[in-house]
Order: sequence, then C-alpha cells, then structure tokens
Amino acid sequence: MNKPLISLEKVRQIYNGRTVLSIDHLDINKGEIIGLAGPNGSGKSTLLKILAFLNAPTEGTVSFMGSPTSTHPGAVHRQVTLLVQEPFLLKRSVHANVAYGLRVRRKSDITTKVHNALVEVGLDPESFSPRQWFELSGGEAQRVALAARLVLKPSVLLMDEPTASLDIRSAELTRKAALRARDKNGTCLVIASHDLPWLDQVSDKTIHLENGIITNIT
Repeated sequence: MNKPLISLEKVRQIYNGRTVLSIDHLDINKGEIIGLAGPNGSGKSTLLKILAFLNAPTEGTVSFMGSPTSTHPGAVHRQVTLLVQEPFLLKRSVHANVAYGLRVRRKSDITTKVHNALVEVGLDPESFSPRQWFELSGGEAQRVALAARLVLKPSVLLMDEPTASLDIRSAELTRKAALRARDKNGTCLVIASHDLPWLDQVSDKTIHLENGIITNIT
C-alpha cells in the first residue's frame, strides 16, 4: 500500500493558550486535489502553514512519505511550496523571480524553464521577463509568484485563497495553471478557498473546518 504523501497525527496548534487547530488524523496522497473550506478564522491558513512545514505544530506529528519531517527538513522543504493570497516577490525582474529557486537548486537550462513557466500562467515571456516587480498589476504579480513555484515542479502546491483578490481573467488563468501542474507533473494541490463551487468542481475531497476542527469531508 502506498504511503500518504503527508500525514498528520494528533496535531494541535496552540496560540496564547488557545487551541486554533486540532486534527486527530489527516492523510494527503500524491496527486490529490484537496479543498479546504471554512469561514475566516477556521484554521485553514494555520493548517496550510503546517503542511508547508513553515510552522511546527505545538503537539503531534507531521510526516512526509512516512518519515517525520524533522528527519530530512531540507529535502522536504524543496518538495512543498505555498502560494499565499498576497504574493511576495523579490525586488528584481520577473525572470529573476521565477529563476531564483532554479538557481538555488543549481538547475540547468534556466531560461527555457522560466519561459515555459510564464507561458503556463498566461504571461508572454518576451514582454514579461524583463519587467521589474513594481511594474506588475496584482493579478500579474500573483501569476509570477505561481510561475516561480510551478517551475520547481513541487510534489505539493499549497494555495491560500489564490484567486480572492484577482480579476476574472487572472483568476481563471491561475486555476488552469494549477490544474495543469497536477495533470502534467502529478502535483498534489491543497487549495483553501471561499469559492465553494470551484472546490466542488475540481477537488477529490473537500475538508470543512470550523474553529480549528474538521467538521466534514465531502
């Protein structure tokens, strides 16, 4: 039987004495699309940060491919990436932003890979590659941030309200690019969104959270 990609056991996140997330067990498998639904403050962003290995839970165990994430933290971090609602870009050109992770990993053929990643998110490589970070609209910046993650072909792409502040065209391009990553590279998607019709349409299952607890899985 294949091991889950990520597994949570008896995970608790406590801030200032208050439990904001409490999950007894959760498995996420390779290639799945998981929706996260719930009101603001329900624990979606907290869960995403734990799944991204950005925050360690106060209690419990998080495993990646059957091993605790503390065993090989560097290797695990390179396989999981988080796209937040407000994109963070380096104060550099679009090309430099998308190429950054490739250079850190000492990959080859960087220009071609950046070109292809920009095409995937609906941005013309010739005109956008030389643009600086401050020359981008909000939707363009979000798609550059997505390209910078897709170019690494992660095992898991976590998305926190990825289309909430985007115009209709940028939102649709973002959705399509994420789904192509799953179809082409087997990337597992975990998407927190208030867009329930979209989650119902694309997700293999949707996890409903309220007050940090899983109330339903559909």
